[in-house]
Amino acid sequence: MGRLFGTDGIRGVANRELTPELAFRLGRAVAQVVAHRAGEDRPRVGIGRDTRASGEMLEAALAAGLASAGCDVELLGVVPTPAVAVLTPLLGLAAGAVISASHNPAEDNGIKFFGPDGYKLPDEDELAIEAICDDPSPNGPWPVGRGVGRIRRREDANERYIQFLMEKVPVDLSGFRLVVDCANGAAFQTTPEILRRLGAEVIALNVEPDGHNINVGCGSTHPEALQQAVLQYGAHAGLAHDGDADRLIAADAQGRLVDGDRILVIAAIHMAEQGLLTGNAVVATRYSNLGLTQALARRGIQVIAAEAGDRQVLAAMRERGLVLGGEQSGHVIFLQETTTGDGILTALKLLQVMRERETPLAELRDWMHEVPQHLINVRVARKDQLGSSPACQAAIRDAAARLGERGRVFVRASGTEPVVRILLEGEDPELLRVLGDDLAGVIRRELGDA
Repeated sequence: MGRLFGTDGIRGVANRELTPELAFRLGRAVAQVVAHRAGEDRPRVGIGRDTRASGEMLEAALAAGLASAGCDVELLGVVPTPAVAVLTPLLGLAAGAVISASHNPAEDNGIKFFGPDGYKLPDEDELAIEAICDDPSPNGPWPVGRGVGRIRRREDANERYIQFLMEKVPVDLSGFRLVVDCANGAAFQTTPEILRRLGAEVIALNVEPDGHNINVGCGSTHPEALQQAVLQYGAHAGLAHDGDADRLIAADAQGRLVDGDRILVIAAIHMAEQGLLTGNAVVATRYSNLGLTQALARRGIQVIAAEAGDRQVLAAMRERGLVLGGEQSGHVIFLQETTTGDGILTALKLLQVMRERETPLAELRDWMHEVPQHLINVRVARKDQLGSSPACQAAIRDAAARLGERGRVFVRASGTEPVVRILLEGEDPELLRVLGDDLAGVIRRELGDA
């Protein structure tokens, strides 16, 4: 079977790579490795999902696997990924699972797991789960009679999550007009509801999921409609999530985007002034714009560079005892409040800064000035051969040499898609474009055009 877990759980085309049979085996394996760890006879495990049509199929299979291994299953329904991270410890669950492929196309799906503390599972647990799934033997004996788990639907999951967020960030949003793009995904009910309860006037976009329109031309990966709507409605800000709502990309009143880098700068400076930025440092990734480091350095705030992925950001934060970190894509982690990237919490934190400083988002956005970047996603057939391809590595070195000390190039294979990501940064946008196109051509030729 090979390694199942990537950088953010298990991903694949639903019913092709990610089948009900695999979901069933995963349920049994998670029960053995995680849920029964505390020694309870009937540990409880929660399952949340996004709005993809395949989520219902995979939910049923995963729940059956867990129940067959003696776990009681609580179906949380359509909830944001960070809601499961919150609810797992809040409800005293032995583990939590999310069925979602985040920002990926609707035909994809994924499964990720949280431990009882609300953190994603460590590598050793994922390896143990994979070993059980790879074993052709039944791994039993399995319980019978009263030992078989029950499956029940929980109706209050989103409400419990909303209450949690309102307690963590009790900001008064009266007088704010906000446009929200929920990407026809997991937050299509949650984000508009919490913003309205906090007093905002809300214009909600892409809140009619049909199982197939998640992320299609909308949300944080396609924010053009959000930008236009902010201008159309004269909104104070726009807020866009991806399919599982662990990201936030914002727009100011002028329709200009506020990405994860700018949000980190805004949050870090505000927290530092309040004495809340532990270690006077934040964690970002190698994809973050050089402007982030420059903006925070002017305030005496250090930036720790982690490898790409919210998992790596979180690991660096915990290792150094820091409370704020994130990615340019809009994953932002406020570790004093929760254990993972949370797009709704991030939105509330951003709006709280606007309210407390009585400062429009357009002004906060300009705390950071971007260095020109050029990002290319190259779909390839053999992304795993990037590091072993002499031609690819030579092309990367050549691009770095041409940029010199005043720029950089960073190339990596995606952990969740058949894609190689190329990031170039420097002072000459035209040079970045030329170098990027040349490099993409070499990678496509050497690794196969998918």
